[in-house]
Amino acid sequence: MSEEIYSTIAATGSYIPERIVRNEDFLTNTFYDKAGKVIQTEGHEIIEKFEKITNIAERRYIGENYVTSDMASIAAERALTSSGIDSESLDYIIVAHNFGDVKANGDGKGADIVPSLAARVKNKLGIKNPGTVAYDLIFGCPGWLQGVIQANYYIKSGDAKRVMVIGAETLSRVSDKSDRDCMLYSDGAGATIFEGKRSSDPIGILSHLTRTDTYGYLDLLSMDRSYDPNHNSADIFLKMNGRKLYEYALNHVPQSVKNCIEKARLTLGRISKVLIHQANEKMNEAILQRLFKLFDFDRSYSSVMPMTINKLGNNSVASLPILLDMILNNKLADHIISPLDNIVFASVGAGMNINAVTYRAI
Repeated sequence: MSEEIYSTIAATGSYIPERIVRNEDFLTNTFYDKAGKVIQTEGHEIIEKFEKITNIAERRYIGENYVTSDMASIAAERALTSSGIDSESLDYIIVAHNFGDVKANGDGKGADIVPSLAARVKNKLGIKNPGTVAYDLIFGCPGWLQGVIQANYYIKSGDAKRVMVIGAETLSRVSDKSDRDCMLYSDGAGATIFEGKRSSDPIGILSHLTRTDTYGYLDLLSMDRSYDPNHNSADIFLKMNGRKLYEYALNHVPQSVKNCIEKARLTLGRISKVLIHQANEKMNEAILQRLFKLFDFDRSYSSVMPMTINKLGNNSVASLPILLDMILNNKLADHIISPLDNIVFASVGAGMNINAVTYRAI
């Protein structure tokens, strides 16, 4: 059997901010509805209902002196240091994010993306090689996974040997403190280095799938003014139609993941782990339940789907690479990835975009 080039994970690294924000810290917030009216429900009741639905008890916020590219650079440095890979040997650095280097205290709110965050990361790492191509990817929460798919194309074509894909986001600075959804969001960064390896047996990335549904779903996530009518109307914040997004995810993610698994000529019974973007634990469990039904499969959800959302919240493009790094570094109890384990990654987010990747560990 002839050898082929496969994209394999050579290193991971992550940065999780030190500041812990617990649910009770939101008791002082005044929440408004979409019409700009104060929500009269008691704060404790709002928090209890929120945690029951999402299973988020706390989240991490970036320090005031940091921006997204700082977190991305630290995660990248940790991936390089842990593996001993020479940073000058990277062919590409792809940084997935959605809001740029948003500064603290509302200064410069908006997209600070020139130069690109990837260029800033390359500079912070001290890489001089002009052949290390650095660019950003804006794709909603599935951005990191889409970067992985792009990295796979570069490696499979022979154009690249090593590609670093980073997911980094600072959602705490684009969330509306008067909107209950602000409790979902957090900050963080994860970096993964993919490397081409020749093998006669399939390893690494086995298949991938992406879809974009704009017709009827374009504005499920958008930027708009604060719900607080007294807030400066010039500022805009991340807004979500949670109910419709939940329905969209349940209707489309399970089938997309199934198609990706079958594209790799696998069945769900051969999948060891399902790593899903950490958006909402209730939603993720419902997605996995529907996926099981599509395969007519019966198995414990908790053993298949590791979750970090309880302590880390939803940090968008950073959630999957952080989750992966934690598992590979034995930082997530009861979850390990062993050689030849088949894993499926999946994400859903703004656009609306869905993607999935199946991967065989080495």
